[in-house]
Amino acid sequence: MDEFIKVVLLSGRTALELALYVLLPVLVIMMAIMKVVEARGLLALVARIVRPLLRLFGVPGAGAFAIMQLLFVSFAAPLATLAIMEKDGTSRRRIAATLAMVFTMSQANVVFPMVAAGLNLGIIMLTSLVGGFVAAAVTYYLFARSAGDDGTAVEEFVAVAGTPRKSTTLNLMIVGGQEAVQVILGAIPILILAIFLVNVLKAVGAITLLETALSPLFALIGFPAVAVLPLATKYLAGGTAMMGVTLNLLKEGAITTLELNRMAGFLTNPCDIVGVAVLISAGTRSASVVRPAIAGAVIGILLRGVLHLVIF
Repeated sequence: MDEFIKVVLLSGRTALELALYVLLPVLVIMMAIMKVVEARGLLALVARIVRPLLRLFGVPGAGAFAIMQLLFVSFAAPLATLAIMEKDGTSRRRIAATLAMVFTMSQANVVFPMVAAGLNLGIIMLTSLVGGFVAAAVTYYLFARSAGDDGTAVEEFVAVAGTPRKSTTLNLMIVGGQEAVQVILGAIPILILAIFLVNVLKAVGAITLLETALSPLFALIGFPAVAVLPLATKYLAGGTAMMGVTLNLLKEGAITTLELNRMAGFLTNPCDIVGVAVLISAGTRSASVVRPAIAGAVIGILLRGVLHLVIF
C-alpha cells in the first residue's frame, strides 16, 4: 500500500510540474498572441492564403499555425490553434486531419536540444512535413470520413464571438491567457492519470519485459538493443522523458549520432500518452476524433521512420 501511495503522489507531482511549469507558460503566451492576431484579422488572412494547398490534405488554413507552433515552439503550442478550431466552426473531419498531422510531426521542445547532440535538423523538418501531410490526408479521406463535415461551409478563421475587434491589445492578451489557464486546468486530471499508468507499468516491470521482447525486432532493422529504452520511454512517458534518456545514452556512448538519426523518425513526435492527453484537451470535438487521428498518425510516423532508415 505504501508503494501505491508513493506512485500516486509521484504521478501527481510530475503531472503538476509538467502542467504548471512547462505547459502553462507556453500556452498562456501562445493563446495570448493567437487571441490578438485572431481579433486583428491576421489569422483569417493567412488561412485564406494557404487554404488551397492545405485543403488538398484535409487541413483547414488555420493548420498552418499548428505546424509552425509545433515545429518552432513545443508539442503543447498547437493547443492554442485547436482551441480556436473548437469554436470557429471547423468541421470535426478537418480537426481530425489537423490532429493527425500534429501527432506525426516533430516537436521543437525535443528536436532543438537534440540538434545540439547531432540530430539532423533539415531532415527532421523535411520528414515532419512529408509524414504530417500524409497522415492528414489518410485521416481526412479514409479514417475520418464518418466524422462528417459538420462545420461551416467556409473553412477559415473568424473572430470568436464575444471578442470585440476594438479591444486593446492588452485586454485581448489577458483574455487569451485566461482561456489558456482554463484549458490547462482541464488537462491536469488527464495528465495525472496518464503518468500514473506509466509509473505503474514501470513498477510492475512491464517496460523491462517490453525491452526484452522487442530487442530481436530492433536487431533486424539495425537499431541497437538499447534503443528499446528511449522508444518505450517516449510512447509511455512522453517526448521530454525520452529526450533525457536519449541524451544520456549519447553521453555514455551507448548509441551514436548516426543511430540517433536513424531512430529519430519514430522518436520525435507528440503521439504518446502525455502528448495525446494534452492536445485533445482542446475540447470535446477534438476528443471525439482522436481515434481516426491516431490511426492516421500511425501511417505518418511509420513513413517518417522508414524515410530516416533509408536516408541514414
